[in-house]
Amino acid sequence: MAAPVETFFLDQDAQGTLQAQIQQMIAEAILSGRLPRGEKLPSTRRLSAHLGVSRITVTLAYTELQANDYLTSKGRSGFYVSENAPEPPSFKLRARGEDKVDWVRAIGTSFTGGSTPAKPLDWRRMKYPFIYGQADPTLFDHNSWRLCALRALGQKDHPAMMRDYYDQDDPQLTEFIARHILPRRGILARPEEILITLGAQNALWLTAQVLLTQRRTAAIEDPCYYSLRDILTQSRCHLVRIPVDRGGLAPDALPDGTDVIYTTPSHQSPTTATMPLDRRKALLKRARELEAVVVEDDYDFEMSFLNPPSPALKSLDREGRVIYVGSFSKSLFPGLRLGYLVGSEPFIREARALRSLVLRHPPGLIQRTVAYFLSLGHYDALIRRIGAAYHDRRDVMNTAIEDAGLTIAGRGVFGGSAFWMRAPEGIDTRLLADRLMAHEVVIEPGAPFFASSTPPRNFFRIAYSSIPASRIPKGISLIAREIAEMQQTGAK
Repeated sequence: MAAPVETFFLDQDAQGTLQAQIQQMIAEAILSGRLPRGEKLPSTRRLSAHLGVSRITVTLAYTELQANDYLTSKGRSGFYVSENAPEPPSFKLRARGEDKVDWVRAIGTSFTGGSTPAKPLDWRRMKYPFIYGQADPTLFDHNSWRLCALRALGQKDHPAMMRDYYDQDDPQLTEFIARHILPRRGILARPEEILITLGAQNALWLTAQVLLTQRRTAAIEDPCYYSLRDILTQSRCHLVRIPVDRGGLAPDALPDGTDVIYTTPSHQSPTTATMPLDRRKALLKRARELEAVVVEDDYDFEMSFLNPPSPALKSLDREGRVIYVGSFSKSLFPGLRLGYLVGSEPFIREARALRSLVLRHPPGLIQRTVAYFLSLGHYDALIRRIGAAYHDRRDVMNTAIEDAGLTIAGRGVFGGSAFWMRAPEGIDTRLLADRLMAHEVVIEPGAPFFASSTPPRNFFRIAYSSIPASRIPKGISLIAREIAEMQQTGAK
């Protein structure tokens, strides 16, 4: 007798294809012991009728489970649980008891409670997502990416996917970065001076771990990328905050005793200010006087669609004093989590050793897929497509902001993907953001970017990377309307 068909049902909230869901349902029944070895399964006809799916879907699911030795077929008799199927655990699972550990005392170092804010995971369902740093799937070349991934999965590249690189990286990727990506920023580097990282944030963490101690001093911009501030706070170094102006970080404000200087000269985060060439030279001169190292976070340089970008700070460096951080998160997609460090060989050697201790190396399959996407010209085509779309969206947003009477506090000279905004005094943009969510508008409050315990509350950032141009004017008008209502009611 076959197992009762009524005991099988599909989870309405499950992910994946129907075939995959059926496979998972039956595998879980076997692993839990509900379907013992030798048990006959319902016929494909009966199960398909019960589940409301096609018979071929059930047949394919059964066949895949048979290939994985969960099931066996007995001619015309049907499918049975294989004698080689995994056995359910022989021990009884018990309900978990209450923790008896005093975790407040047991945790030696806390990594919670920093400045980095939580972001809405469901922002894609919102009509007006002015959210920064997220990709627009309509602009991405999915077909070319899939072909590159399939090529990386092929027999020729199988060793690149399977091998353990130990502390090394895919030579095809580092070679392309050295020969094609970095020269666009005026940077010449050998593969030995390049390290692939799990995004720019991982790169920044590596610099902090290698360069800083509790006795050393790091200078950061204020306001700045909040996760960088959290990284440096966790390093327990001395932290000096340098206010930025229209030209970014002011070199003459750097105090004596500074060991490491963190800066975003191309598009200051979050104000979007661009550091002029003469100030870049002055910064290198001041770093030389301090005998300091400069970490240049060039997270957004590909988004320079208005004018050619200024040369990277690293390109002006003749002393090996600048460590360059690059990322593919903005130009490809943030979920890729792939970036790179460029620096003098002694520094890269130490950063490579630290990375090896923590995670060995980024997955070889991902590195090879990106290498193909870059080398086959898909990356350049994508950058041109994104640049054209962003140019249009920026113009639409700029006009909408002017029409709505809102105030721009900063906009990138060469492009970028966001505007740094200033609301009227007395407007708390955290409350503004909460109120706007009810209208499906997502903005980013500015307070977390500032280091002060009492930061200004009236700044916010709005990006155009993830919202169609057609929705921008309405979204901006909703922001302006909500600000006006808050002023009228005195909401703070």
